[in-house]
Amino acid sequence: MTINMTYVVENLEKLLNIASPSGDTKNAIDFVRLEFEKLGLETRITKKGALIGTMRGKDDTKQKTLSAHVDTLGGMVKEIKSNGRLKMTQIGGYAWNSVEGEYVQVSTADGKLVDGTILLNKTSVHVYGAEARTTDRDEKNMEIRLDEEVENEEQVKALGIEVGDFIYLNPRTVVTESGFVKSRHLDDKACVATILGMIESIKEKKAELPYTVNFYISNYEEVGHGAAAGIPENTMEFVAIDMAAPGTGQTSKEQAVTICAKDSSGPYDLELKRKLVGLAKNENIDYKIDIYPSYGSDASAAMRAGWEFKHGLIGPGVDASHAFERTHKKGLEATIRLGIAYILDKDL
Repeated sequence: MTINMTYVVENLEKLLNIASPSGDTKNAIDFVRLEFEKLGLETRITKKGALIGTMRGKDDTKQKTLSAHVDTLGGMVKEIKSNGRLKMTQIGGYAWNSVEGEYVQVSTADGKLVDGTILLNKTSVHVYGAEARTTDRDEKNMEIRLDEEVENEEQVKALGIEVGDFIYLNPRTVVTESGFVKSRHLDDKACVATILGMIESIKEKKAELPYTVNFYISNYEEVGHGAAAGIPENTMEFVAIDMAAPGTGQTSKEQAVTICAKDSSGPYDLELKRKLVGLAKNENIDYKIDIYPSYGSDASAAMRAGWEFKHGLIGPGVDASHAFERTHKKGLEATIRLGIAYILDKDL
């Protein structure tokens, strides 16, 4: 089945440039919902604000659900300092050194975006000498320098900034001629884009689905409870589409799809894992099997919440996850191909 990678990458770039840290995801959800509806899916929003798109199949009593999450890392204003700078609290888990020097925008209650930069509170080597190199990068010592003429708390508040305002990290998206996509927030917007690619390809081919398929776009995965509720009741199997994590001791790579056998929540369903491996082999898809000791997914959240179905996890390799992320078009395409093979598979 032909995959329209131009469609996939164009939508990925658009989505990456819509800020959506956990808790502030409506604009990104609205974007995906519109795209789902263009593709002819039934859509609805859950009470928690997640999106469900549905493609009806021959059998509606037994259903498959695939998920990806649109929420990302980010921050909130924790404190307005007396010198006009901001202290921030993290949304999601990342190392402070991975955001040092990053451009940000603070989103005020009235919709204004105020530019700034995340810096150490002792950044200049000309002023602080060795302390600029040795000071711990942590919540205590990192701050946001606003690109406004502010020198005290009152001037910052006059901009409309308050404690609790969301902070957006600049994605800095680049697509290279060699096929790499590098950007913040590929976890998990790369996988949302692969779901769009699956649907577009199935619709283009006018393939008949053996079972009804739901696409669950969650909005709280980065804080641990994304797919804990709202999953369609007839779901028999739940496959999370989430980034794979290459690195030392891992088998995952950016140019392949990974099938996860186990993460911090424990093993994924063995029968479903074997089915996904068999589909990858039958379709000659470049795949890896991997284990992630410091990782959880929407499928993990669903299991902890007490849902009863087989759960699996697949996704493209994303290097330097929760930092300066990068993937490759080959990994996106391999994920799409495996997703299509799974959707069209008659074994349920």
